[in-house]
Amino acid sequence: MAKTKERAEGACPLVYQCCLPLSPRTVNHLAGLLRRHLKAIRSRWRALPPGRIAVIVLAVLRHDQRLADMAGGNNVSETTVRRWRDELITLLAAQASAPGPAPRRRWPGMAGRWP
Repeated sequence: MAKTKERAEGACPLVYQCCLPLSPRTVNHLAGLLRRHLKAIRSRWRALPPGRIAVIVLAVLRHDQRLADMAGGNNVSETTVRRWRDELITLLAAQASAPGPAPRRRWPGMAGRWP
C-alpha cells in the first residue's frame, strides 16, 4: 500500500485553538531547561525552537490535548511530540529534589505525644 501525504478529496483541515493560562516564567523555565539539555547532549537542532516545544508539551500536560492534534497543528509527527513530552518530564524529574523522610514535629499542647 502506497502512503500519500495528500488530503482526501473534499476534506478540509480542522483548526482548534485554546487559551492556556501559562505564565511566561513557566514557559521560560521549561525552555531554558530544554536549551541546557540540548547543549549538554550537543544536539544540533530541533524541528521547533525550545520555547515552542515547551508550550506544546504544556498544552499536552495541562489541557489534556491529544498528541496527534498537537502534532498536526505544528507540522511534526505524533511520535516527536511524545518524545518531547517524555524528555521534558524526565528533565523536570531530574531537577526535583529527592524526597526524604517527612519531618516529625511536635504539636503544641501534646505534652510529649506524637500525632
